[in-house]
Amino acid sequence: WYQRRVREAVVSTQSTGDSHGVNQIKHLTGTKILRILRAKGLASKIPEDLYHLIKKAVAIRKHLEKNRQDKDSKYRLILIESRVHKLARYYKRKSVLPPNWKYESSTASALVA
Repeated sequence: WYQRRVREAVVSTQSTGDSHGVNQIKHLTGTKILRILRAKGLASKIPEDLYHLIKKAVAIRKHLEKNRQDKDSKYRLILIESRVHKLARYYKRKSVLPPNWKYESSTASALVA
C-alpha cells in the first residue's frame, strides 16, 4: 500500500523525490523513477541528457544574440552542438529517437519550452 501511495505521489508531481524528502525512489518502489513515468505516459520524448544539452545550447544562443562578440561562447556553442549531434546519433542507433529526428538550432527552443 505504501509503495503504491509513494509511486502515485511521485508520478503526480513529476519530481525526483526531492520535494518529498525521499532519497531514492527505487528503494521504496522497487522500480526506477523513469520507468514509473514511462508506465504512466509522463516521460519526455527526448532523453534527459540530450534535453539538457539542447537547453544549454538554447541559452548560449540567446546570450549570443545580445553579445555577438563573445568568441568563447561561440566556441562553447559549437562544442555543445557537436555533443548534441553525437548523442542524437547514439540514440537513433539505439532506437530511442526516431530515425528522422534531427537537431536544428532554429527549432531547438521549441523542444525545451
